[in-house]
Amino acid sequence: MTASLSLNGAVLAVQRDGADIDPRLSPRPYLHPVRTRGGTEVTEHLPADHLHHLGVGVAVPDVSGVSFWGGRTFVRDRGSVMLDNHGRQEHLAWAVQKDAERVEELSWTGPDGAELLRELRSTRALDLDTRTWVLDLRVELANTSGRDLSIGSPATNGRPGAGYGGLFWRAPLGSRPPEVTGAGGLRGEEALHGSRAAWLALAGEDGSGAPWTLLFVQPGVHRDPWFLRASDYPGVGPALAWEERLPLPGGGRLERGLRVAVCDGRPADPAALAEAVGALD
Repeated sequence: MTASLSLNGAVLAVQRDGADIDPRLSPRPYLHPVRTRGGTEVTEHLPADHLHHLGVGVAVPDVSGVSFWGGRTFVRDRGSVMLDNHGRQEHLAWAVQKDAERVEELSWTGPDGAELLRELRSTRALDLDTRTWVLDLRVELANTSGRDLSIGSPATNGRPGAGYGGLFWRAPLGSRPPEVTGAGGLRGEEALHGSRAAWLALAGEDGSGAPWTLLFVQPGVHRDPWFLRASDYPGVGPALAWEERLPLPGGGRLERGLRVAVCDGRPADPAALAEAVGALD
């Protein structure tokens, strides 16, 4: 099943249910392709370097031992190993279906088919200017397992700096790594990885040399550390469990959001763009 997200009649993203994804990759809904207004693709899925990277979506490597990330699991004292622990996210129903907005209910189930989480995911396309639109993602997770759960990452399991998991954007590989900048004059992967910068931006090019920029902002009250990769592959996401496991008690809820300005070319003033993105209704 696919659905499109559009503004003014132009399709800017395709939403896929992920039902046909290999079970070892933790099947889940995702957006791909996502495009700039000019038509440049700014997402990647099933890349050879990380087959379990699926465009834009919600991927969590450890929900009380169940992987909703896909691929190998980092196990303390063993390293990255393939386990039979892959869950799946399944579409249940649409709450809202509009050209520029979709809200869906999802069920997160473990390998045994038992539901652990129920999710309400909002995906909106917001208009900004002739070269830029904004993807607004909101996630509400409810623990429906009947027991206490916790969210972890390879970092919480012993791999320093690998605190990934949550909303995640896999961008396409170009002829060279994208440039990385952030709030407060921060530059480069090393400076921004693990930071709580108010915004960060990837500036890359597609295979034909067309420049694109993605500027990431976390709306609302939460500002999680940024998980960032640029030199090995381009990927960005706020990290739910950077250093410590995140408890999610039985019946508890977790809310997070991400806004991304999708730009043709290079914005003249990234800080001003970040402010404009944050001010959108």
